[in-house]
Amino acid sequence: MNIVLLGAPGAGKGTQAQNIINEYQLPHISTGDILRAAVANKTPLGLEAKKFMDAGDLVPDEVVIGLVKDRLAQPDTDKGFILDGFPRTTAQAVALDEELSDLGKAIDAALAIDVDPEVIVNRLTSRRTCKECGRITSASEGDTCSVCGGELYQRDDDNEKTVRNRLDVYAKSTAPLIDYYGGKGVLNTIDGDRPVDTVWADVKSVLEA
Repeated sequence: MNIVLLGAPGAGKGTQAQNIINEYQLPHISTGDILRAAVANKTPLGLEAKKFMDAGDLVPDEVVIGLVKDRLAQPDTDKGFILDGFPRTTAQAVALDEELSDLGKAIDAALAIDVDPEVIVNRLTSRRTCKECGRITSASEGDTCSVCGGELYQRDDDNEKTVRNRLDVYAKSTAPLIDYYGGKGVLNTIDGDRPVDTVWADVKSVLEA
């Protein structure tokens, strides 16, 4: 079961990714994790990526795709995997399909967690994080963490201007992937504006169909 997880920032991808990992024991492949590991291990591609990261530039597609291909060639992906945060563009999706084909693999399902942008804006701007335990909650909890008593604060990237900019970037670059995977017949759109357990039930029904 080879899965691509799609959805705007704040749509709830992380929660559903964790559910899938726990239920099906699939390796979670995040480009951020791969990049950090490759840089730490000083692999050739990691050293190449580090040049761009140190300069504050985006790591080129060919480097990212090379890292993803290396990760997908590892034995723990033989029974399946979940890709989160990649591909981000149609060009990356096409390259991914080509690399997977070389490995004798293909994407079985693209899950798109769909939430109205205004709901996401409200969701993220009301998000609060505990300075002590790192727990994430909402503004409705007040200024103090109900678990450890630490101070709750709003992260800089959870202000409305930043959230709307992130959603614009997603719409322009990543949303076209919906059309790409739809055209390949593997797209499944899930209404993410419902209780987490309800969304998870729909995700399971798609994956087990």
